[in-house]
Amino acid sequence: MPYALLIFEDPAQRGTRSEAEGRDLYARMQAFGESLAAEGKLVHVESLASADAAVRVQRRGGSTRLIDGPYAEAKEMIGGFFLLRDVSRDEALAIAGRCPAADWATVEVRPLAPCFDGSVR
Repeated sequence: MPYALLIFEDPAQRGTRSEAEGRDLYARMQAFGESLAAEGKLVHVESLASADAAVRVQRRGGSTRLIDGPYAEAKEMIGGFFLLRDVSRDEALAIAGRCPAADWATVEVRPLAPCFDGSVR
């Protein structure tokens, strides 16, 4: 089954790191992604820009609204993701436990499934 590992982090956290610290953490994450690719379990991985660069789109009553980031109410932002293939739930949880981001963020493990399928919990 495919799983996504979503990296949730404090939106202000990136601004507290020096460039060297940021590069070191990024290198750790790249090495982790490379190890998953070597194991044949990685479909795709991406780091996401800060929520400052995000725009939310809402359509209500036929009207579209654009909301620029950052979002004051946000306590966390998705900093990136790993998309895994052909892993069990237990494997996905074990992989998340190896993820370097678990040291400074939260790694959410979520199965991929249609939004109308209530059988996946």
